[in-house]
Amino acid sequence: MTEGTAAGAALLRLTLRAESDVFLVRQRGREVAAAVGMEHQDQVRLATALSEIGRYLVVTLPTAARAEVAFTAAVGESGATLVTEVTSVLPAGTSTQTLTGALLVGRLVDTFDVGRDGDATVIRMTRKIPATTTLTPERLDVIRDNLNASAARTPLEEMAEQNEQLLAALEQTRAQRDELARLNAELAETNRGVLALYTQLSEELDETNRGVVALHAELEDRSVQLRTASEAKTRFLANVSHELRAPVTAVIGLTRLLLDPASDPLTAEQREQAELIRSSAADLLSLVNDLLDLGKAESGAIEPNWSEVELRAVFGQLRGTVRAMATRPEVQLVVVDPEPPAVIRTDEVLLTQVLRNLLHNGLKFTEYGEVRMTAEVADDSLVVRVRDTGIGIPAELQERIFEEFYQVPGRGSPTGARGTGLGLPYARRLSRLLGGDLRVASEPDRGSTFSVHLPLEPVP
Repeated sequence: MTEGTAAGAALLRLTLRAESDVFLVRQRGREVAAAVGMEHQDQVRLATALSEIGRYLVVTLPTAARAEVAFTAAVGESGATLVTEVTSVLPAGTSTQTLTGALLVGRLVDTFDVGRDGDATVIRMTRKIPATTTLTPERLDVIRDNLNASAARTPLEEMAEQNEQLLAALEQTRAQRDELARLNAELAETNRGVLALYTQLSEELDETNRGVVALHAELEDRSVQLRTASEAKTRFLANVSHELRAPVTAVIGLTRLLLDPASDPLTAEQREQAELIRSSAADLLSLVNDLLDLGKAESGAIEPNWSEVELRAVFGQLRGTVRAMATRPEVQLVVVDPEPPAVIRTDEVLLTQVLRNLLHNGLKFTEYGEVRMTAEVADDSLVVRVRDTGIGIPAELQERIFEEFYQVPGRGSPTGARGTGLGLPYARRLSRLLGGDLRVASEPDRGSTFSVHLPLEPVP
C-alpha cells in the first residue's frame, strides 16, 4: 500500500543475481513503464535508474548482493504512481548512507529513498503515471498478465535496442544542431539587416536634426525680424498719430468757429462744406486716438491699476454717457445692472473703455431693435455680454474682425457711420491685459453677442 488511501497492485517481480541480470531488469523496467502509459523519456529514466542500481549491487560491491525487484501500481485519489522497490541484503560494512551516496539516481525519478526492513535494505523509487492513463483493476490485471507472459530478451538484443535508441537520440541531436545552426545564421542575417537599418535611421535622424537646428535658427532670425518690425510699426503709429493729432484738433476747432452763430454768417453751401470738414476731421481724430491707444497696448506701456470695482457704478456711468449716441428711436439701449454684490478686482478705466467700445460698436451696426448689456458671475469669472440685433458677422470672419484695420466687406453700417477697424482689436488686447478674453458669437442678419470674460481675482 502507498501513503493515504492509495491501493497497490503488484505488476511484476524479478530476481537480480549476476551482471547479466542487469540487462534483464533494465529491459523489464522499461516494459513496465510503457505498459502503464509513461512517455518514452520517463521509460528511459526508470530503466537507467534500475541499471545503475543493479550494476552497483552485483558489480561495484566487493561481494555481489542478490536482490529482488518488485513493480507495483499505486492508485489513489491524487492519481496513480508506479512504485519500484529493490530489496537486497548488503555485504557487511555497507551502510544505507554509503548506498545513498553511491547511487545518484534520484534525479531520474520523482522520489528516491533507501530504508531498512529487518536485515534487508529496501531501495524505493516512485514515478507519477500520466493522468491520461486510466488504471482500473481490470486494466491492471491485463497489464500484469501481459508482463508475465512476455519473454525477456537476451542481453545482446537489449544492447542492440539501446544502440538503436542511442543512434536515434544522436540523430535527433544532430537535427537539432543543424536547426540551431540555421537559426543562428538567420539571426546573424537579421542582425546585419537591423544594424544596416539602424545605421540608415541614425543617418536620417542626424540629417533631420541638422534640418531642425537650421529651421530653429531661421525661426529665431524671423522672430527677431518680426519683433523688430512690430516695434518699428508701434513707434511709427505712435509718432504719426501724435504728429497728426494737433493739426486735426486745430481743424476741428476752426470749423467750430466758422459754424458758431456769433461768427460771420455763412451761405448754405459754405455751411455744408464746413460741416463736411468737421465730420471728416472728427473721423480722423477718432482714428488717430485709436492708433495711439493701440500703440500703447502693443508696446506694453499700459499697466492696469488694480482695485475693487463696483460694477453697478460702471454700468450706470456707461448708461449715461453712451445714451447720447442712441439718438435713433428705432434702436433702444438697455443696460441691465448686475445683481449685488457685483464687485470685481480689475482696472476700472480699462474695463470702461472695453465696454464703451462694444456699446458704440453695437449702436453703430444696429438699424432696428436694441443693444443690451448684461453681466453674470459664472464660477470664478465675470461674464459681461453686449448683445445687439444688428447685421451680424459670418462665421468664417468672426476671428478676422479682431485683426487690425479689418472690416467685414460688403456690410457697412446701416447708420452710415464708418469704422476704423481698430476698436475691436484694442478691446481684445485690453481684455487680455486684464487677465481675461473677448469672444464673439454671431449670425448674419440676426445680430452679434460680444462676451468679456474676466477673473474675479486676477493674478497680476
